[in-house]
Amino acid sequence: MSTLPFKPEGVFFDLDGTLLDSGLDLHHALVLLCAEEGVPPPAYDDVRPVVSRGSRAIISVGFPERDDTGVLHLVPRYLALYEANMAAHTVPFEGIEPMLAGLDAAGIRWGIVTNKPGFLTDGLLPQAVPHWHPAAVVSGDTLPVKKPDPAPVRLACDTAGCAPKRSVFVGDDRRDIIAGHAAGLFTVAVRWGYLDGGDPDTWGADAVVDHPNDLAALLGVGEVAA
Repeated sequence: MSTLPFKPEGVFFDLDGTLLDSGLDLHHALVLLCAEEGVPPPAYDDVRPVVSRGSRAIISVGFPERDDTGVLHLVPRYLALYEANMAAHTVPFEGIEPMLAGLDAAGIRWGIVTNKPGFLTDGLLPQAVPHWHPAAVVSGDTLPVKKPDPAPVRLACDTAGCAPKRSVFVGDDRRDIIAGHAAGLFTVAVRWGYLDGGDPDTWGADAVVDHPNDLAALLGVGEVAA
């Protein structure tokens, strides 16, 4: 795989479905919510594709008969159930750790831009990956807007001290690519994530990769044992 047309100053990532495989814990919280509400829980394979769209999309899979108001009513309880055990099974995707270690070794700053609420982001990272030291973390409520708006991506670049035109945004959802493009970054779609049932080849990303070691090669960094 060819490398970038520039040496990156910064690389910024979506969280769920790009860096972390959090689907099992998000599904488990829905199973518990369904039990409380007396409805049969959906299978994990039905929930996984929508994980990147957030809590309301996940709840809608388990409660398809509820309208938007009904789903919104369930969000606080769902998030509480998720928060209680959100790091039980959440781990980095295979290959993420050596790829990030390669960025660190090369002196390339990296950060996270997620639509996850800040209290969950701030709680999950120390539990699941306490050894990570991102240069910027922007959550879904850090600003009044979230992806696909480019403002959170721009804020991550500013926080990390990286020029957007010499930075990369990586994600597993079309909204990541829209936000990254609009913020002026080189965009990479990943096939290993949740994808929202979509085809990354149709999102207009500057590159599409199959595995984190392909991403490391694209970024021009060697994988380092984490």
